[in-house]
Amino acid sequence: MRISKLTRAAVGIASLALAATACGSTSDQADTSDSKDSNKGLAIAYDIGGKGDQSFNDAAYAGLEKAKAEFGYETADKEPTEGETDADKEQRLAALAKQGYNPVIGVGYAYGTAMEKVAKKYPDTTFGIVDSVVEGDNVASLVFAEQEASYLAGVTAAKATKTNTVGFVGGVDIPLIHKFEAGFKQGVEDTNSKVKVLSQYLTQTAEEGGFSSPDKGKAAAEGQIEKKADVVYQAAGLSGQGVIEAAAAAKVWAIGVDSDQYNQEALAKFKDYILTSALKDVGGAVYALAESVEAGQALNGVQTFDLKVDGVGLAESNPKFKEIDGLADAVAKAKAGIIDGSIKVKTE
Repeated sequence: MRISKLTRAAVGIASLALAATACGSTSDQADTSDSKDSNKGLAIAYDIGGKGDQSFNDAAYAGLEKAKAEFGYETADKEPTEGETDADKEQRLAALAKQGYNPVIGVGYAYGTAMEKVAKKYPDTTFGIVDSVVEGDNVASLVFAEQEASYLAGVTAAKATKTNTVGFVGGVDIPLIHKFEAGFKQGVEDTNSKVKVLSQYLTQTAEEGGFSSPDKGKAAAEGQIEKKADVVYQAAGLSGQGVIEAAAAAKVWAIGVDSDQYNQEALAKFKDYILTSALKDVGGAVYALAESVEAGQALNGVQTFDLKVDGVGLAESNPKFKEIDGLADAVAKAKAGIIDGSIKVKTE
């Protein structure tokens, strides 16, 4: 079954806090060649930064917790190791499949090469990969229209700035993060062409720590703030925490990413300066794949999460969001335009 769009999975990712449930044995599609009596449920392998990033990986974990509570089965989540190779990722995915977990999801584009190899070795296991496309009859590629949420973040920045200078901090200089930057810049430009966007990428490769170094994010944001940026949007994983910290210290606005970072407990002391977050329902995608396997109709092929299906969006949790003159209306108008096709958002 090859499906191009998914309806939204009802996960409630931003505020998900579910208790663990007893282990079960409900999944009937796991590879049983090595684990005949231990068919298990969903397993995820984290991206760089791991659990606790208050962003991308934590969103995936929320989806896992939802599946665990609803289906009552055993789950697993595995951390990456510093400086690991594709072979290390391959070994991690293969171990989870061999143990009987189904589906097995690689959280992040970095799992692409490893998943392509492992999926062929375990044809009876459903695999998922977030933010990348991997071919295979038993692979679901869970991709997002990040540029659409970023466009809304750009509208927000243009309406909120008082200096007519805003910033973008990307974790790693790769095509995926270019989508965030492109949408943000277009949203700013379409809203107020007088606003200048300062852009900076922390590293050229993920191995250099672009997604896992809050100190790098903090330094980059401080540099942009020194140049009068009073709104800074970050798409930098764990490094984004440093961006938020710098914005709060300077009493300017930060825009979070992936999860609603205003509501993240670990960022609570900075929340008054987190104006909004560009949302990416990674948890919903993780849960949707688990649900499809549980129903015996495993998804495969490219599954696209965009504004039309609420796969991406913009948080409005901070009460100050609605206090900025014209902001809520401008965002609503932009969202409607993207959905009806009158606004075409660039990816580069």
